Amino acid sequence: MTSLQDFSATSLDGRDVDLSAYAGQVVLVVNTASKCGFTPQFDGLQQLYDRFGDQGFTVLGFPSDQFKQELGSDDEVGAFCQKNYGVSFPMFSKIKVNGKDAHPLYKWLKKEERGLMGRIPWNFTKFLVGKDGQVVGRYSPKTDPADLAADVEKALAA
Repeated sequence: MTSLQDFSATSLDGRDVDLSAYAGQVVLVVNTASKCGFTPQFDGLQQLYDRFGDQGFTVLGFPSDQFKQELGSDDEVGAFCQKNYGVSFPMFSKIKVNGKDAHPLYKWLKKEERGLMGRIPWNFTKFLVGKDGQVVGRYSPKTDPADLAADVEKALAA
């Protein structure tokens, strides 16, 4: 696997989504959780999506309960994100982001941008992927989505 487009994932509503659908777009991949101190970042992620979505940018949210801060079912996750944050960007079924059972997408992302010790340290770790499907940046859970706007603009212009 050599690019984002080589992977697939299951959407919150149970559909298999081939990520090649995002070929030619700039994509921000984020592992999310509904009961985390960083959960309010959904607002900022939605703002980025609203601001740049018509220019070929999207956010892909991947809920994970590996840090014990996600709701039970995919339906609950979707309802929470929509009701509390107005999330309209694509959200996927809960996955693992670390360990031997990590989703293949996250195994690849961590290989491309190792970060500290090659792991996802917490919820809301962000990966920016360029139009060519390659990782162009990795950002800490503490990084406010608004602080990514310049990098998104740069990736869109590339």
